[in-house]
Amino acid sequence: MIDTENKGARLLDMYERLNHGEVISKKELAEIYGVTVKTIQRDIDELRAYLAEKSLQGDRGTIEYSPAKKGYRLIRSTYEHLNHKEILALAKILLESRALEPGELHTILDKLTAACIEKDRTTVEDIIKNETFYYVPLHHKKKLLDPLWDLSLAIQKQEILHIRYIRQDGVERQHDVKPVAILFSEFYFYLVAFKEEETEFPTIFRVDRIEEMEHTGKTFHIPYADRFKDGEFRKRVQFMYPGPLRRVKFTYSGPSVEAVLDRLPTAKILTEKEGVYTIVAEAYGIGIDMWLGSQGDKVKVLKN
Repeated sequence: MIDTENKGARLLDMYERLNHGEVISKKELAEIYGVTVKTIQRDIDELRAYLAEKSLQGDRGTIEYSPAKKGYRLIRSTYEHLNHKEILALAKILLESRALEPGELHTILDKLTAACIEKDRTTVEDIIKNETFYYVPLHHKKKLLDPLWDLSLAIQKQEILHIRYIRQDGVERQHDVKPVAILFSEFYFYLVAFKEEETEFPTIFRVDRIEEMEHTGKTFHIPYADRFKDGEFRKRVQFMYPGPLRRVKFTYSGPSVEAVLDRLPTAKILTEKEGVYTIVAEAYGIGIDMWLGSQGDKVKVLKN
């Protein structure tokens, strides 16, 4: 409960309502707080003065009256808070990805839904509660937020890391690596890094399989920085298999060429004749071979 006689508590509550996208009415707030409408107007004026001062520091929020909504709302010229539709979309993506262990996932979902204004919060919670209850985490059961942050800082600082890594076959390996990017694909986060002894093309490590990570304090400069752009690399490493860059040409006669173009962002249609498409795509490693093979007689490889 808000201490209605405490002006500071009243102002904080009003600011929180505005900050979460709520439209406030002077009359309604006067009834809630047990004060006069004039008192609420003075409170709004004080909040406006506070925001005007904050605008000098780069936060340019203003409180404006909306005739259409018959109330006051916070308008930000630099950014807006997430609305309930955006929060729902993010929650759905997190749940579907299955990337996080339950504790980390639920903490994020709770914070996201708490950012909804009260009238939308219950709706969002009701929509996702079934998926949240039946959420099936991945078998590795690793907390990932801390290592993802540490790896991101190492990438930013261009710091060489010493990692102890467990391969899929259970074999342990230790490497000194130069981290350059973090990617996400089909349930897992991956670290893209150049091994100290290999600089021709990067190696891909699944983050949950990194058992230990030590900061060496040594930094590196990437002479290949001009040719490594994680956005461009991401288009060519759809299958998270390391290896040299390859150019593959094939025909596709299936029902949805759009699905092929979505799966292979570098794919380009060269020709189309009677529903048969000739396509060329670039990809790192052997993963593309496995995917092409999985398409059965809908795909015929022309040049590999």
